[in-house]
Amino acid sequence: MHTDARTLENDALIEGDLCIVGAGAAGISMAMEWTGTSSTVILLEGGGFRYESQMQALYAGKSRGDPYQVPLEAARLHYFGGTTGHWAGWCAPMDPIDFEKRDWVPHSGWPFRKEHLDPFYERAHAYAELGPYAYDVADYEAQDPTRKRLPFDEEKIWTKMWQFSPPTRFGTRYRDAIIDAKNVHLYTYANVTEIEANESARAVTGLRTQTTDGKRHRVRARRYVLACGSIQNARLLLASNAQAPAGLGNDHDLVGRFFMEHLEMGGAQLILAKPHPLPMYAFRVGGERPPTGELALTEQVQRKRRILNGTASLRPGTFPEEMRSFFQRFSESDPRDWIGDDEQEGEAQRPPSSWPATPGEGRRDYRLQSRAEQMPNPDSRVMLSAEKDAMGVPYADLHWKLSELDKRSMRALFEMTAHEFGRTGMGRVQILDWLLEDDTAWPSFLSGGFHHMGTTRMHEDPRQGVLDANAKVHGVENLYVAGASAFPTSGAPNPTLTLIALSLRLSDHLKQDIR
Repeated sequence: MHTDARTLENDALIEGDLCIVGAGAAGISMAMEWTGTSSTVILLEGGGFRYESQMQALYAGKSRGDPYQVPLEAARLHYFGGTTGHWAGWCAPMDPIDFEKRDWVPHSGWPFRKEHLDPFYERAHAYAELGPYAYDVADYEAQDPTRKRLPFDEEKIWTKMWQFSPPTRFGTRYRDAIIDAKNVHLYTYANVTEIEANESARAVTGLRTQTTDGKRHRVRARRYVLACGSIQNARLLLASNAQAPAGLGNDHDLVGRFFMEHLEMGGAQLILAKPHPLPMYAFRVGGERPPTGELALTEQVQRKRRILNGTASLRPGTFPEEMRSFFQRFSESDPRDWIGDDEQEGEAQRPPSSWPATPGEGRRDYRLQSRAEQMPNPDSRVMLSAEKDAMGVPYADLHWKLSELDKRSMRALFEMTAHEFGRTGMGRVQILDWLLEDDTAWPSFLSGGFHHMGTTRMHEDPRQGVLDANAKVHGVENLYVAGASAFPTSGAPNPTLTLIALSLRLSDHLKQDIR
């Protein structure tokens, strides 16, 4: 069922068993898991069904750390379907090492291993409309003999495979199923402005919501799940400070900390000894996209060199003289040009015309682009601004902070890749000057993938994480968090598949809890 919250009476009370705040990939996949059950599920979405500048403005904020060059209101979409509205569809699971406690990576380690998440990854494939849960490069070679991995030393470099969602626009694909579900109640234009807690701040007693026309409502449920994205989840917890002055769940000053991004930047230029299309590694931005490989450093190399995880993609062409980041290209375009709305249903993300096309036959020149893990850093964080939005909620300020380990790890990735191209006689690689400079210096084209992670990380110890292993806020008995803000580390893969898997895992846990 669907209700536009603007049509409700002022001070109306909304009640149910489970309340999910946010209707992006995490919130919608969770709500879908509850359709047809005996529980009443409330799904709150602050926006409507389309992009509206008035709603986007509620996500505004400032970046005060390392230059995050995209306006925060452009990095996430504030309507039903969330950021899947401009998602490009890249999907791969994290690697086993990403879940481990690595003594050379501060604050690393998940409360469970990858094999624990594998069944949920497989289920997440259905929501993202992917093929079988299979990522072994040998399987893809067997299916198509023309697609071969590079002849590299696989004790050093391996081929990590990616699958591609159409990309699934969750707001279009699952809208009817959510609206038609008798036990799921979707409320649009219901912006949560405060999480109310009891006097001890140990349980949530309700939510305060507000519409764009000033109507206020209250929501009560047995369990609450925040699924608003890494920045907004932290913002809402920090702003809910009536009973807990530092913010709800923030007893140890951890809410908002450990904000992570993937570093997606040009790192090296490859010239092959002879023309080769490299179909296993073909980079595409639209149309039919078969599974694609990227070059990755093995666990053995990561341990030996004490570096972070990461991959390198092969993209056709040479770097321009003046490098420009993905952030810069995005900022110079109209955000609506990046949205797959109803008129663009099923289309891939529409890139700026400067993006490369599929590698053609007979190429020798390729650019090597990173997709690199960021070290979890407590100084990389989301904080509240002194300025407030139209609902009276403080904006979020982002303090993005990178480290020496981030840059050193990227350099090692390209050095090892260059060595293997040279050793095999396949070509020569020139590492870009910026990677060879001071480990703490970053270039003007510093760039990420709009992959916001961390800020409410999981850890069994409340002094090291905001959430426990079941994604419940430490010290608050009925409040949970879904999505990439729960990630303790980022790994290298785009986060959507993993955040859906985590949401399905949380959903299963709550079904045991709500009977």
